[in-house]
Amino acid sequence: MLHKCEGIVIRTTNYGETNKVVTIYTREKGKVGVMARGANKPNSRLAAVTQLFTYGTFLFQKSSGLGSLQQGETIQSMRAIREDIFLTAYASYLTELLDKGTENEKPNPFLFELYYQTLHFLMEGLDPDILINIYEMKMLNVFGLYPELNKCVICSQKEGTFHFSLKENGFICHRCFEHDPYRLMISSTVVKLLRVFYYLDLSRLGQVSVKDETKKELRWVIDEYYQEYSGLSLKSKRFLKQLDNLRNKL
Repeated sequence: MLHKCEGIVIRTTNYGETNKVVTIYTREKGKVGVMARGANKPNSRLAAVTQLFTYGTFLFQKSSGLGSLQQGETIQSMRAIREDIFLTAYASYLTELLDKGTENEKPNPFLFELYYQTLHFLMEGLDPDILINIYEMKMLNVFGLYPELNKCVICSQKEGTFHFSLKENGFICHRCFEHDPYRLMISSTVVKLLRVFYYLDLSRLGQVSVKDETKKELRWVIDEYYQEYSGLSLKSKRFLKQLDNLRNKL
């Protein structure tokens, strides 16, 4: 059966000398794996469209198991990402999170749009650290995680000073601090940003300017949350940290 889908290449593996197994995250069918025969030949019509992060339309044959890619047409090559080691690192982390959070052939148009929009903003030059933070917050629901970010998780008050409680899975207000002596003591700015990032419609994002100290705090609390609840250990995340350390020394 032939399927035509709009999608983004999220993973490629060489198969033999000339073939590629390509994983595509599609708008219509979710994550699909296809064999692209001859895609590694220099003159192959599938060579360009099967490069990592390429956004295009794909025509593939599939009944069960691995499909067979018949043809593809590039909509956006995302070449600017592949040609920049830092952008590649950020995009690889986004992609690995997407890959770990999804099963084959379970469509999620919202998730497709989130992924595409984040890659697009990376190319547009928006702050990659903030884009990553927004994406991480929006991926929480995909992993079945629903922190309380609208009110105190214990007393439901919406006014006051808030910290983040890993134990209680959400914001905890000053009236309830004694419930969690190990709460993460975050600033009011970070409280606001976590809430905004979680609920924001990404397509409405404009230019963002966040101080370095606030970014560090955001990175800390989101990392702590993922470590506590997701059980993920991602190679791309470790590589991103190494690159960040390198960049800070330059």
